[in-house]
Amino acid sequence: MTSKVYFTDMQAKPQDSLLKKLDRLIRAAGIEDIDMKKKFVAIKIHFGEYGNLAFLRPNYVKVISDIVRSKGGIPFMVDCNTLYVGMRKNAVEHLQNAELNGFNSVTTGCQTIIGDGLKGTDDVELPVEGGVYTQTAKIGRAVADADMIITLNHFKCHELTGIGGALKNLGMGCASRRGKMELHTSGKPKVNTDKCKGCKRCMSVCAQDAISVSDKKAFIDQDKCAGCGRCIGMCPFDAIGAQFDEKMDIINKKIVEYSKAVIAGKPNFHISIVTDVSPYCDCHAENDMPIIPNLGFFASFDPVAIDRACTELSQEQPMIQGSRLDIACDHVKPDDIFAVTNPNTHWQSHFEHSKELGMGDGSYEMVKIK
Repeated sequence: MTSKVYFTDMQAKPQDSLLKKLDRLIRAAGIEDIDMKKKFVAIKIHFGEYGNLAFLRPNYVKVISDIVRSKGGIPFMVDCNTLYVGMRKNAVEHLQNAELNGFNSVTTGCQTIIGDGLKGTDDVELPVEGGVYTQTAKIGRAVADADMIITLNHFKCHELTGIGGALKNLGMGCASRRGKMELHTSGKPKVNTDKCKGCKRCMSVCAQDAISVSDKKAFIDQDKCAGCGRCIGMCPFDAIGAQFDEKMDIINKKIVEYSKAVIAGKPNFHISIVTDVSPYCDCHAENDMPIIPNLGFFASFDPVAIDRACTELSQEQPMIQGSRLDIACDHVKPDDIFAVTNPNTHWQSHFEHSKELGMGDGSYEMVKIK
């Protein structure tokens, strides 16, 4: 079936504003048709790693939360802890990072919950119907417990997946630490012996008895390790990390499977903003200049269709002179801006696997809103 994707550009005349345009767009797309009364509504957002300035402004969240409250819903922002070392690896630092980047109850109109708890271990296993690579998705409990999910996506390039949109925000963003382990790796955590102090805290959380310490250095028995990643969150010296050895196509397909599990049987609505289209993910503690001009706002009930619409319209845009894309293709616009920006990625696998799983291939009808 062809899904409707609603679109409005980022041109605002005097007496109008981008926030008003976003409000009109999501109302036209049908967000008010959802029964939200007394329902917990998760607004899935990426707060941006501290130092990155390409993340979405918190003002956009308030447009959504105001509508949810007007419909009797209980909105909250949510994201899950990261697998890598940074300011979002545990709930305490994650919340501090969010506040530093401007996300708080005043600017957004709602509270923040870190979906997988203090150390990324609070999760729920949700079945993946028809899953090829995963049978259950390990999802942050607060996301799984929500009655409805709204994704607010910063559509961009990505160094592993080619593109980052609604599916990545759902699949990767809602995964707990062990879920992210499953998505990113085909192996197990490893120890950086240069950083390890031999404190043995990792041993205290290993249910498989896979970790030993000798000569003040931890060692992980790969045969015993279950790959849960709990030791990563426990290490105070950032000495344990994932191996990030999964093939990129498989990562995309696992993301699709996790996305399907997150929204199964649950009302869901998706908003993507194509602005500051960065070469890399907002997980970086820095950002490069955008590769294309700001495009606009998208809204749909179909996460696959909205990702395809964002991808196709982005491909039609002119390059920004001096950007990483412009330099990489020697000032000649390529047919595939995402493949050039991050070679070796294959963004098409998102849509190929979505079709295989019965989520559709992303076919859409564009509805333009002023």
